[in-house]
Amino acid sequence: MNTVLVTSTGESTGKTAITLALGLLAKERGLDVGYMKPKGTRLQSSTGKTLDEDPMLARELLDIDAEMHQLEPVVYSPTFIQGAIRGKENNEELSEVISHHFDDLSADKDLMLVEGGGSYRTGGIVDLTDADVASLLDAEVVLVADYSHPSDLDDLVAAVEDIGSDRLAGIVFNRVNDSVYDELETEVAPFLEARNVPVLGVVPAEKDLAGVTVQELADELGADLATDAPTDAFVERFLVGAMGGDAALRYFRRTKDAAVITGGDRANIQRAALEAPGVKCLILTGGHRPVGAVIGKAEEKGVPVLLVTGDTLSVTDRAEDIVSTGRTRDERTVERMRDLLFEHADVDAIIGGIEPSNETDGDDE
Repeated sequence: MNTVLVTSTGESTGKTAITLALGLLAKERGLDVGYMKPKGTRLQSSTGKTLDEDPMLARELLDIDAEMHQLEPVVYSPTFIQGAIRGKENNEELSEVISHHFDDLSADKDLMLVEGGGSYRTGGIVDLTDADVASLLDAEVVLVADYSHPSDLDDLVAAVEDIGSDRLAGIVFNRVNDSVYDELETEVAPFLEARNVPVLGVVPAEKDLAGVTVQELADELGADLATDAPTDAFVERFLVGAMGGDAALRYFRRTKDAAVITGGDRANIQRAALEAPGVKCLILTGGHRPVGAVIGKAEEKGVPVLLVTGDTLSVTDRAEDIVSTGRTRDERTVERMRDLLFEHADVDAIIGGIEPSNETDGDDE
């Protein structure tokens, strides 16, 4: 049985989609695949109740017969972290619990996929970073990373050193924009491979995997649409409008694929946002309906206006959470990532040497 742990240099790198896509590719090769996420980090509240959708999606897509407490034995909630700081968590016992459930889940499997926490460092306070988990479970490590600038390599090299060259299978760069794709393949990859760090894949950015549509955002926020404008544009980031009109316009013009969040009574900011080509929608807080001139301008520009009742800070937090998690947790996204890995990554280097253990011979009659 082989074990592969998929970790990342930071949060929201597409780690879940890549982990499950590898599972689909392995199943297509006839392998019996298991899954585990030792540290649940996507939680509903600080009380420890988990709503982590990753193991639930894995259970469905990979046809895994297991309970949530097995797939996700450590609920890494704020309450858990506070307890660990106060000495209420026993590191050795936690490791034993993970090992116990891993042994049950991996029985008769050809390949075990282990998904890391928020980043490779998550779990350090209880000696359960992803490097620690890899050592505990004797796993090879695939490190998922973003890349937009050469300075990103500092964090990447630090992660490689923490994981160790003896465990690292290689790097998969995900969501790589066209502007840096050639640089990554012709300069960065050779640089890393010269340091004995294999680059297993350079996966291009896919717009429909990078954000959420305005309609999806409206549905998740429970927003009312104040305009008759198309809602199929993608939003990848949020800008909070809290400055004067001239400063706001300069600020908004420096971005793309953004939603501007501001009070429904801030007409000057709303007008400035509508002048910026990179603004795809307005989210107006406080339950205030904008003046008619703003609605008219928005419809003329084809920019939808969403009305929500919450305050700007809470709406911004909720919207960012939707973008960072919402597009990587559905079957369609995983299937698209399966295609991208097949086309742009060395899947054989990860799972190619594993043979199915449950093949049956043909009848001898």
